[in-house]
Amino acid sequence: MSAAAALVRVSGLTKHFPVGHALWGAPKKVVHAVDDVTLEIREGETLGLVGETGSGKSTLGRLILNLLPPTAGRVYYRDEDIHALDRRALRRLRGRAQIVFQDPFSSFDPRMVVRDIIAEGMVHTELRGRAERTARVQELLRTVGLTPAHADGYPHQFSGGQRQRIGIARALAVGPEFIVLDEPVSALDVSVQSQILNLLADLRGQFGLTYLFIAHDLGVVRYLCTRVAVMYLGRVVELGDSVALFERPQHPYTRELLAAVPIADPSRRHRPRTVLQGDIPSPIDPPPGCRFHTRCPYVMEVCRQVEPALRDRGQGQLAACHLD
Repeated sequence: MSAAAALVRVSGLTKHFPVGHALWGAPKKVVHAVDDVTLEIREGETLGLVGETGSGKSTLGRLILNLLPPTAGRVYYRDEDIHALDRRALRRLRGRAQIVFQDPFSSFDPRMVVRDIIAEGMVHTELRGRAERTARVQELLRTVGLTPAHADGYPHQFSGGQRQRIGIARALAVGPEFIVLDEPVSALDVSVQSQILNLLADLRGQFGLTYLFIAHDLGVVRYLCTRVAVMYLGRVVELGDSVALFERPQHPYTRELLAAVPIADPSRRHRPRTVLQGDIPSPIDPPPGCRFHTRCPYVMEVCRQVEPALRDRGQGQLAACHLD
């Protein structure tokens, strides 16, 4: 049993995108964006989802929110299959589960002022009257570190950090309990990143939120996340408690990712640095067996033939690796 109840359960989730079509309409090939992912997100936690570009992190986040239809598998929100919901039930779900994008500007209507951007979700879910929505917008702007005066501005008039705060306010507007944060600080300056991270941590405590935090910066993940899932080429290869994963990584890919992180502390710079060799294989034609075997320094013959399953490595850590 989990230490906390599972808010979200993902079972065998798969997403393949067709690429090109043959004469009679069948796809010639497919992109294996997400393949047979099973995990849970516990109520009140921040689950970090890390991996290189192209590993399937953002696609998984969108599948969990039913923004994309899955090829196979199921997503359960409080034990309710979200892909079996009718339109009315799906609208209710939108009030409980939201997303914050890497570049909020691309998800804003440039013709709308901030007041309308934040209030839009409240209108569609019919949460409040106009006067109440206006008051709620002002309250949310203060909550994310802006002022009511910002309500009359257009998206292009704000900095990247301010736009991200507006995106967070928009997500909070409908009173969610679960938020997918899709690379929310990767496009920001380092000083602004820390401000947004601190804001997210404060909001988590203030509103009792649960986060899925998608990122490629391991330092950011270590700061904010309670557990971490590592993805490689569409699959989760390691999953576990954040402290244990950073101190005792069980999968060779996780070790290589951690070894490549620059070390600011001079007393720890004796740790050997490595650079992960080669490029991530094409998701159109992933290698057989363990998908990491083409880059793994510990590759064995079994790795080339048999796909390893996630198995318990102790202390709550799971790893998909044939190494003992």
